Amino acid sequence: MTKRLLSALLAAMLLPGALHANELSKAVAQDYDTHLAPLLDYFHRNPELSFLEVKTAARMAKELRAAGFTVTEGVDGTGVVAILKNGPGPLVMMRADMDGLPMLEKSGLANASTATQKDMEGNMTPVAHACGHDIHMTSLVGTARRMAAERSQWSGTLMLVGQPAEERIGGALAMMKDGLYKRFGKPDFALGFHVKADMATGKVHASEVSPYSGADTVEIAIKGVGAHGAQPHRGKDPIVLGAMIVMGLQTIVSRELSPREPGLITVGSFHGGTKANIIGDNAKLQLTVRSESPKTRDLLLGAIKRMAENTARAAGMAENELPEVRLVDTPAPPVLNNVELVRRLRTVWTGRLGPGAIGEEEFREGMGSEDFPMFVTDPYIPSVYFTVGGTAPENIASAKAGKLRLPSHHSPLFKVEHGPAVRMGVESTVVALQDLMRRP
Repeated sequence: MTKRLLSALLAAMLLPGALHANELSKAVAQDYDTHLAPLLDYFHRNPELSFLEVKTAARMAKELRAAGFTVTEGVDGTGVVAILKNGPGPLVMMRADMDGLPMLEKSGLANASTATQKDMEGNMTPVAHACGHDIHMTSLVGTARRMAAERSQWSGTLMLVGQPAEERIGGALAMMKDGLYKRFGKPDFALGFHVKADMATGKVHASEVSPYSGADTVEIAIKGVGAHGAQPHRGKDPIVLGAMIVMGLQTIVSRELSPREPGLITVGSFHGGTKANIIGDNAKLQLTVRSESPKTRDLLLGAIKRMAENTARAAGMAENELPEVRLVDTPAPPVLNNVELVRRLRTVWTGRLGPGAIGEEEFREGMGSEDFPMFVTDPYIPSVYFTVGGTAPENIASAKAGKLRLPSHHSPLFKVEHGPAVRMGVESTVVALQDLMRRP
């Protein structure tokens, strides 16, 4: 029996009456060419910052209403919830994040963002979709249009969520605090996906192990004693103290955490001073801290506080002058996929999209985070957060051969293949939803 025939038989058994892979691909491709490509172009050119996605949310709401969904805007500010009831069956949620990043795009794309926006602190900054959220939103709209067009193939209630402020790790929790499930119902299953710059287009993958780490944002406010830059002995230099703290923090993961336990401390921001010949009286560090267990999280956060305070003591600071260490934004727990559900979706993706569409499990080199778990941890909801390839296969091959460097997410150079990424985002999501909501 050929692989093509086996895939066709699996598709027929798994979801009778649904479009076969080539028919689904044609339908999605046509919708991309006529509707989704201009929408993607709009989102990419007009990114907005976390919790400030006003125009983005309005466009999402407009698109989802046009697809036939009942849409509620303003769920904790800019959150969007779209509901389509289609008979008895499970309530299934699919989420897409909406916010851009405060950075200047240097991708070289014809539709590169030149947008600027005031952030929540009032500072004007360039904004870019340098993490692929424009792909996620466009795919969510494409999914809505496809599911509405194929109502005869599924039964239940579909909940589509446009979430603000994923980049600040706070939007999901904000929507939950605004009564997301009390207002719209608790899902039986929940899905989300992320486009992946180092994964080939045409591929979809779901991991049985944690695909994203937990994250905390820590701020260290360092106190000093101001003085003239030519008389440093008369002050306590907060920049020198901050540098000592930064170097001390590097030993926490390397010398206090088990070498086989994932953990990370990155100092991403160091601000202090106003002029070359002035020793200021304060400085500020901002850290991202990543972990994948409560025990490791407690160890890292406790050690950061101890390192900061005792370094200041060693520098001669009084007890009332010690650095203030505090958590800012909202912590995110690690993403933990439901293993049974992962295996179920892999089977249906293989049957509907073909074995060649399933991406290989790769060693995860980084400790990226997500606030998707805020939707599925309390209360617990069986969920899968999967990935969709975003880079042409030949570029992936060149990168593996050392001939090409792929720009990472959150890089000003970040770019993915918009069309193939959106099309696979829609196809893989529709296939998953139709399986979870199959008619009896």
